[in-house]
Amino acid sequence: MSFDVGTLPVTVGDGPLTFADVRAVARDGAPVALSATADAAIARSRRVIDALAADDRPHYGVSTGFGALATRHIPVEHRARLQRNVVRSHAAGSGTDVEREVVRATMLLRLATIATGHTGVRPETARALAGLLRAGITPVVPEYGSLGCSGDLAPLAACALTLIGEGEVHDPGGARRPAAEALARAGLAPVTLHEKEGLALINGTDGMLGMLVLACLDLRELLRVADVTAAASVEALLGTDAAFAADLMALRPHPGQADSAANLRALLAGSAIMASHRTPDCTRVQDAYSLRCAPQVHGAARDTLAHAEAVATRELAAAVDNPVVTTDGRVESNGNFHGAPVGYVLDFLAIAVADVASVAERRTDRFLDVARSHGLPAFLAEDPGIDSGYMIAQYTQAAIVSELKRLAVPASVDSIPSSAMQEDHVSMGWSAGRKLRRALDGLRRVLAIELLTAVRGLDLRAPLDPARGTGAVRDLLRRHVPGPGPDRHLAAEIDAAVQLVASGAVPAAAEAVMGPLR
Repeated sequence: MSFDVGTLPVTVGDGPLTFADVRAVARDGAPVALSATADAAIARSRRVIDALAADDRPHYGVSTGFGALATRHIPVEHRARLQRNVVRSHAAGSGTDVEREVVRATMLLRLATIATGHTGVRPETARALAGLLRAGITPVVPEYGSLGCSGDLAPLAACALTLIGEGEVHDPGGARRPAAEALARAGLAPVTLHEKEGLALINGTDGMLGMLVLACLDLRELLRVADVTAAASVEALLGTDAAFAADLMALRPHPGQADSAANLRALLAGSAIMASHRTPDCTRVQDAYSLRCAPQVHGAARDTLAHAEAVATRELAAAVDNPVVTTDGRVESNGNFHGAPVGYVLDFLAIAVADVASVAERRTDRFLDVARSHGLPAFLAEDPGIDSGYMIAQYTQAAIVSELKRLAVPASVDSIPSSAMQEDHVSMGWSAGRKLRRALDGLRRVLAIELLTAVRGLDLRAPLDPARGTGAVRDLLRRHVPGPGPDRHLAAEIDAAVQLVASGAVPAAAEAVMGPLR
């Protein structure tokens, strides 16, 4: 990731952030800028908090303790320490560092909530958070610690710790440094937190939402890859595209199914391999489910993704904090920090990911069995018995698919009470996000192995030519991985295919010769 000061910033505060905004900041290193609208909203809500801070009565988050300690009134002289302490004490995570893109997404989304003017954070604190993103300073956030209620407390506290000049960070070059040193190098000063600010910086669902947005972006692309690899498999296994006809799809009008079938029809159009067995003497009237039902499985995943994207879009328009400053100047406790809406769809996506990978693995396995591959050599090997071909590549797929089934077990059905039973039901949304990221990596690898296998199958159908779309994908892969031959070190070839899948090059190659895929 690079941090180019010449890159146009993402403006925060002129309406909800988009998926593209999150990607630009999280993955591309784009800086951020607060809009004039945000500046005014932040200042307005801060005036409300300042008025309450001067009041003799206790107000939660302003002049009281937190959580189960909310009944204690905190005098003025101890309030700065209270805010500093809530950040220090809640930065209690453990484990491997969370990925930079997740941390940057988390920081951006917290800033977006602050920009709504419903948190009471001071303008200078909001600007300091934007400054961290601009400078490419990324707090070290341990993986474990969030229960998803009150939001992602421990991860957000690790981010807030950097603002006050404590903890550790990764600098723009990726080196790990003390936060105070990194701030000084960037010409940034630590923030002294005032009333409510510590609580407002840590009380949100921004970590799980950031992972949801990034996962939606990744899965949208991987489902297009899945249609490409499925088409290549159908073609190389001498399947039929008749089952993908538009009028058949219209009998069951799921939009994702229609889109996936349209992709398969387009990818297979003009295939000499398909034409070779469209003859009166062909006795095959039905393909196996992994071929024939690809649009139904991939389409269901697309519709699940559309639901998750709708939830994420609503969350991007939300202001999550407790308490919140309302538009009419009240400060009210609420439960909007509960991560259930996000946790549910993170889990739902993990189920879809596991099933798309499962059906891809079944298509791959058909290539390797001479009883089902319709004339291809055993395991697609050059000299079966001497060569093992892709035998163990399918083992790798199977191992990943088995792992994906475990990762599809929902995190959001679990709840462990905390905070002396004040927080007696939690969402586990952060955990759902963490396992979904691992699941997406697994799907990427499963599809890469199907790509290798299906393309070798196409090669072995020579001299018959594949369709233009699948042929372009074959040519792309062959620029990185050699064609059929004696056994070679296969892990390196799998990695090369994984990189192609991750880069977006696979559907792009097909689109370059046949037009856009859905």
